[in-house]
Amino acid sequence: MNAEHKKRPEDDSLALDEFLCFAIYSAGHAFNQFYRPLLDDLGLTYPQYLAMVTLWSKDDQTVKEMGQALFLESNTLTPLLKRLEALGMISRRRDPLDERQVRVRLTEEGRALRDRAAAVPACIADAVGLPKARLQALLHEIGGIRDRLMAHEKAPG
Repeated sequence: MNAEHKKRPEDDSLALDEFLCFAIYSAGHAFNQFYRPLLDDLGLTYPQYLAMVTLWSKDDQTVKEMGQALFLESNTLTPLLKRLEALGMISRRRDPLDERQVRVRLTEEGRALRDRAAAVPACIADAVGLPKARLQALLHEIGGIRDRLMAHEKAPG
C-alpha cells in the first residue's frame, strides 16, 4: 500500500470535522437553507433580510454605516440595496450635507414588512433548540471569534 492510501492518524489536523471554520461555514449553509422558505414568504433573500433588519433597528443610515454593521463592502452592499429599492422597500438618496454619502431609508412598505418578519427569529430559535441563555453565550463567543480574526488580519506583520 502506498503512502497516499495509508490510514490517517486520528489527530489529523487536516480532518474536515476538526475545522472550526468548516463547522461555522456548514452551519451557515444550514441556516440559509432553513431561512429560505421563511424569507420567500417575505419576498427577500437572506442578505436582503439582513439589510432590512439593520434598517428596522435604525432607519436612515448611510451605506457606509450599513456596510460596517453587516461587515460588507459597499461594492457588495450597493447592488443589494438597489434590488431592495426596486422592490419598493427602501429609498436611497445622496446626503444633502455630504454628497459623497448615500443615505438609505425605509419606505412605508419596508416599515410594514417588519411586522410580517417579526416571527422569523422565533422560528430560528425553535429550530436551533437551545435555551436563550446558551444562544446568547454562543452568539457572544462567535462574535468574539470574528472580532479576533478581523483584528489579527489587520495586525502588522
